[in-house]
Amino acid sequence: MRLDLLAALSGILIAIQSRANGELSHRLNNGLEAALISFGSGLIIITVIALFHPGIKVGAIKIRAAVRSGYIPRWRLSAGFLGASFVAVQTQIVPLLGVAIFSVASIAGQTAASLGVDRMGLTGGGKKAITTRRVAAALVTIVAVLISVWDRIDANNVSIFAVGFAGIAGAIVGVQRALNGQINEYSQQSFTTSFLNFTTGTLFLILLLVIGLLTHRAHLSAIPSGPWWMYTGGIIGVLYIAFASTIVQHLGVLTFTLFTVGGQLVGSLMIDILIPTQGVHVSWYLVSGIILTYLGVVVGGVGQSRFARK
Repeated sequence: MRLDLLAALSGILIAIQSRANGELSHRLNNGLEAALISFGSGLIIITVIALFHPGIKVGAIKIRAAVRSGYIPRWRLSAGFLGASFVAVQTQIVPLLGVAIFSVASIAGQTAASLGVDRMGLTGGGKKAITTRRVAAALVTIVAVLISVWDRIDANNVSIFAVGFAGIAGAIVGVQRALNGQINEYSQQSFTTSFLNFTTGTLFLILLLVIGLLTHRAHLSAIPSGPWWMYTGGIIGVLYIAFASTIVQHLGVLTFTLFTVGGQLVGSLMIDILIPTQGVHVSWYLVSGIILTYLGVVVGGVGQSRFARK
């Protein structure tokens, strides 16, 4: 299969994961527990892979050496906490907004956050200038969010706040990817970075759930029997990482990102058409917002590509 098609498939997997985790949260009526099930199942899968993948142990040794030498500050190993926070928000928001609007809002958050992330040099390789083209791309994606939800904006409707949280979730992912990028520079094993993320993220979610139970702000729900696909969030996360770690080396980050975002937006639209969450509908505002979002990503990508060649 062509690598560009696999990259688009990676984006579709992200959309499917959002729908699966959202459905699990809806059935459990417990977003935090749903996030823990998703992250925990991913940890189990990556642990099994680690038993048969000696490179993961080698990567862990390299990370430990980099931390001891001071090349990686310890706080940057907290990328898994950010990933867990994203999944926790995802499980709460997707049932309210649907996959498509959540995808548009989260991509806008990622685009906006990337400006600050690159300016601070969190990805490694030095700080990057905030160009006019990249600012324009961020503004385009923000406008795309407003268009997507234009027919649903209501002063008495909490959906606008849900959109804001989806944007924050996207910004969290932007920072997480930056931290993971720097960790990968030293581990040279994407599965090692994944194992670190799933481990710290699962522990973080367990801690949050325990605190919630002790303060009576959270509860445990009986795990529903089906549908089976709502339990695929963890394995989809592992598959996405496996695809990304292989494809990026051949296509490059820019091309991979463009195809991934395209797949995510198209996939999220199809999911909301074929198997929508309750109360979610597809309008021309949403379709227009999706097209504009991809345009914003392309504008930002072209700007980044030109900047890199200077």
